[in-house]
Amino acid sequence: QVQLVESGGGLVQPGGSLRLSCVASGIIFSNYVMGWYRQAPGKQREMVATIISSGITNYADSVKGRFTISRDNAKNMVYLQMDSLKPEDTAVYFCNARHILRVVANYWGQGTQVTVSS
Repeated sequence: QVQLVESGGGLVQPGGSLRLSCVASGIIFSNYVMGWYRQAPGKQREMVATIISSGITNYADSVKGRFTISRDNAKNMVYLQMDSLKPEDTAVYFCNARHILRVVANYWGQGTQVTVSS
Protein backbone atom coordinates (compact mmCIF):
# COMPACT_ATOMS: atom_id res chain seq x y z
CA GLN A 1 0.00 0.00 0.00
CA VAL A 2 1.00 3.63 -0.31
CA GLN A 3 2.92 5.13 2.60
CA LEU A 4 4.31 8.60 3.12
CA VAL A 5 6.44 9.01 6.23
CA GLU A 6 7.60 12.44 7.36
CA SER A 7 10.43 13.26 9.72
CA GLY A 8 12.43 16.26 10.88
CA GLY A 9 9.92 18.37 12.75
CA GLY A 10 10.58 19.90 16.13
CA LEU A 11 10.96 23.05 18.17
CA VAL A 12 13.10 25.86 16.81
CA GLN A 13 13.65 29.50 17.72
CA PRO A 14 12.55 32.31 15.41
CA GLY A 15 15.12 32.80 12.68
CA GLY A 16 16.24 29.21 12.89
CA SER A 17 16.13 26.39 10.35
CA LEU A 18 14.65 22.93 10.02
CA ARG A 19 14.71 20.32 7.30
CA LEU A 20 11.72 18.05 6.77
CA SER A 21 12.01 14.76 4.92
CA CYS A 22 9.38 12.45 3.47
CA VAL A 23 9.93 8.98 2.07
CA ALA A 24 7.31 7.48 -0.22
CA SER A 25 6.61 3.81 -0.87
CA GLY A 26 4.01 1.96 -2.91
CA ILE A 27 3.94 4.49 -5.77
CA ILE A 28 5.81 5.16 -8.99
CA PHE A 29 7.42 8.26 -7.56
CA SER A 30 8.15 10.02 -10.84
CA ASN A 31 4.43 10.00 -11.72
CA TYR A 32 3.53 12.11 -8.71
CA VAL A 33 3.56 15.76 -7.84
CA MET A 34 5.07 15.89 -4.36
CA GLY A 35 4.15 18.61 -1.95
CA TRP A 36 4.27 19.94 1.56
CA TYR A 37 1.15 21.32 3.20
CA ARG A 38 0.59 22.67 6.68
CA GLN A 39 -2.25 23.14 9.10
CA ALA A 40 -2.13 25.48 12.06
CA PRO A 41 -4.61 25.16 14.97
CA GLY A 42 -8.00 26.50 13.97
CA LYS A 43 -6.98 27.03 10.35
CA GLN A 44 -7.47 25.19 7.10
CA ARG A 45 -4.73 23.09 5.57
CA GLU A 46 -2.72 25.14 3.08
CA MET A 47 -0.19 24.43 0.38
CA VAL A 48 3.37 25.32 1.26
CA ALA A 49 5.32 24.05 -1.75
CA THR A 50 5.06 21.53 -4.56
CA ILE A 51 7.54 19.97 -6.96
CA ILE A 52 7.11 17.85 -10.06
CA SER A 53 9.47 15.15 -11.29
CA SER A 54 11.40 17.52 -13.55
CA GLY A 55 12.12 19.79 -10.58
CA ILE A 56 9.73 22.64 -11.33
CA THR A 57 8.54 24.12 -8.05
CA ASN A 58 5.71 26.24 -6.73
CA TYR A 59 5.60 28.07 -3.39
CA ALA A 60 3.08 29.84 -1.26
CA ASP A 61 3.80 33.57 -1.16
CA SER A 62 4.28 33.40 2.60
CA VAL A 63 7.32 31.10 2.30
CA LYS A 64 8.97 32.31 -0.93
CA GLY A 65 12.63 33.04 -0.38
CA ARG A 66 12.70 31.20 2.94
CA PHE A 67 11.69 27.61 2.13
CA THR A 68 13.13 25.29 -0.51
CA ILE A 69 11.49 22.09 -1.71
CA SER A 70 13.54 19.39 -3.43
CA ARG A 71 13.16 15.76 -4.38
CA ASP A 72 15.37 12.74 -5.02
CA ASN A 73 13.60 10.53 -7.53
CA ALA A 74 16.12 7.71 -7.05
CA LYS A 75 15.37 7.53 -3.31
CA ASN A 76 11.64 8.36 -3.41
CA MET A 77 12.33 11.29 -1.11
CA VAL A 78 11.06 14.85 -0.90
CA TYR A 79 12.53 17.51 1.35
CA LEU A 80 11.57 20.91 2.69
CA GLN A 81 14.39 23.15 3.85
CA MET A 82 12.93 25.84 6.05
CA ASP A 83 15.08 28.87 6.88
CA SER A 84 14.34 32.15 8.65
CA LEU A 85 11.47 30.50 10.45
CA LYS A 86 8.78 32.67 12.00
CA PRO A 87 6.27 31.92 14.77
CA GLU A 88 3.52 31.95 12.13
CA ASP A 89 5.17 28.94 10.49
CA THR A 90 4.10 26.87 13.48
CA ALA A 91 1.87 24.06 12.21
CA VAL A 92 1.63 20.38 11.49
CA TYR A 93 3.35 19.78 8.16
CA PHE A 94 2.06 17.07 5.87
CA CYS A 95 3.72 15.36 2.94
CA ASN A 96 1.46 14.88 -0.09
CA ALA A 97 1.68 12.77 -3.24
CA ARG A 98 -0.72 13.59 -6.06
CA HIS A 99 -0.73 11.65 -9.34
CA ILE A 100 -0.14 13.84 -12.37
CA LEU A 101 -3.21 12.45 -14.16
CA ARG A 102 -5.38 10.45 -11.76
CA VAL A 103 -7.10 12.84 -9.34
CA VAL A 104 -8.19 10.03 -7.03
CA ALA A 105 -4.58 9.00 -6.46
CA ASN A 106 -3.89 11.55 -3.73
CA TYR A 107 -2.05 10.49 -0.58
CA TRP A 108 -1.05 12.07 2.71
CA GLY A 109 1.50 11.40 5.40
CA GLN A 110 0.67 11.44 9.08
CA GLY A 111 2.18 14.87 9.64
CA THR A 112 5.06 16.26 11.68
CA GLN A 113 4.83 19.13 14.15
CA VAL A 114 6.91 22.25 13.61
CA THR A 115 6.91 24.78 16.43
CA VAL A 116 8.68 28.12 16.13
CA SER A 117 8.97 29.78 19.50
CA SER A 118 11.48 31.47 21.75
